Amino acid sequence: MAKKRVLFLCTGNSARSQMAEAMVNAQLGEGWQAFSAGSRPAGYVHPVALAVLSEMGIEHHGRSKSITEFLGQSFDLVVTVCDPAADECPVWLGKGRQVEMPFPDPAKVTGSEEDKMAAFRAVRDGFNKKIHSLLEIL
Repeated sequence: MAKKRVLFLCTGNSARSQMAEAMVNAQLGEGWQAFSAGSRPAGYVHPVALAVLSEMGIEHHGRSKSITEFLGQSFDLVVTVCDPAADECPVWLGKGRQVEMPFPDPAKVTGSEEDKMAAFRAVRDGFNKKIHSLLEIL
């Protein structure tokens, strides 16, 4: 049985979509293959995103990718994870069911290191709950 394919989109592809990609591949990899991309890739994966994934036992070695790398490919599901009120969300014009699952950008949080870690953990934990529910129904 072929794995279903999911693409997570956001603006910079450095935090939210990277965490979603890593969690699906680590936790649901038997049935799903996840990818991520951004409309304006930051060119790096945020180190705090990697740190909070590591707290879950997930070692992610992704890279920030442009949405153009995936043009012409088909996905079973395309999930936009940016907050439309605060971000310029990308639009997917390819094949695949599209769903919005907005989360605030934890990379924009200012304050102490603990404040930043808390913001990334909140997004990670929110994804962990919502992604499992979303993919289980497909």
